[in-house]
Amino acid sequence: MSAAEYVLVTGGAGYIGTHAVVELVQAGHNVVVVDNLVNASMESIGRVEEITGKKIPSHQIDLLDKEAVKKIFQQYKISVVMHFAGLKAVGESVQLPLLYYHTNVGGTVNLLEVMKEFKVKNIIFSSSATVYGAPQYLPVDEKHPTGSCTNAYGKTKFFIEEIIRDVCTADKEWNAVLLRYFNPVGAHKSGRIGENPQGVPNNLMPFVAQVAVGRRECLTVFGSDYDTPDGTGVRDYIHIVDLAQGHVAAMKKLKENCGCVAYNLGTGVGYSVLDMVKAFQKATGKEIPYKLAPRREGDIATVYADPKTAEKELGWKTTRSLEEMCEDLWRWQSNNPNGYAPAPSSS
Repeated sequence: MSAAEYVLVTGGAGYIGTHAVVELVQAGHNVVVVDNLVNASMESIGRVEEITGKKIPSHQIDLLDKEAVKKIFQQYKISVVMHFAGLKAVGESVQLPLLYYHTNVGGTVNLLEVMKEFKVKNIIFSSSATVYGAPQYLPVDEKHPTGSCTNAYGKTKFFIEEIIRDVCTADKEWNAVLLRYFNPVGAHKSGRIGENPQGVPNNLMPFVAQVAVGRRECLTVFGSDYDTPDGTGVRDYIHIVDLAQGHVAAMKKLKENCGCVAYNLGTGVGYSVLDMVKAFQKATGKEIPYKLAPRREGDIATVYADPKTAEKELGWKTTRSLEEMCEDLWRWQSNNPNGYAPAPSSS
């Protein structure tokens, strides 16, 4: 890339966005971040600058504000958009579907329209394994049918994939890589950036970490009667840095004029909830008290990836172990018990 060209990272102050920005900068790309800060804070960008030693231009912008988005495209010469911005709590999406459709789908349509206007025709989209719905077979590969999603969050990811696919069909100059994530966990080795959920964490491992650091009393395990080895749900957990490096690999794919392609980013190994709790206890020496509760609506028993296509076509595969995921998560959480918020004063 020439010095003047930028990768626009939407949602770049969030958990996955910040780790992707670090990897992009370290791979030699110029990055500009936009984020509406609904689930993030600019403190995270300050820490990314600390890790990379580079100033990261960042703007508080909502993709629903189309004029503000246009200004970014006027100000910077953008060559690729890496699109992470969106609401992502499965449970909340079931309660507030209109908010999810308006924000995730509406924001993306705005973004794509502005990209079209400025002739920026390369996008990497942060999709999700939820587009597959309840798996018809395991491991789940990219040929698995999509669209029978079990919640509104998953449907927004599926609809956005379809919209991007239609844009690429209509104009052959467009290139899109749809990255379907499994379950990102862990944090950057520095312990300076990591997952910082607002309110009660929706995902297992941030909750486990908050129990370990004393912010929560006890983990609730939803569902202990699934058809799995220990009765608890089985998922494919991927280290956040491996995931972020998958996005840098996708940048190279765009250069091949790839059209619209989709890849699973996962390890290909499934671990149960209790496997994860045990691994975390072992890596940290912290006891995690837990209680069993009924299943949650929209949850499925087992899902894990077949990541072979990404390895073959992107030259990417995961290298970090479950132990490393737990150690890195604990380094982040123990160094930042309140996430990016300052510690409450004791006066």
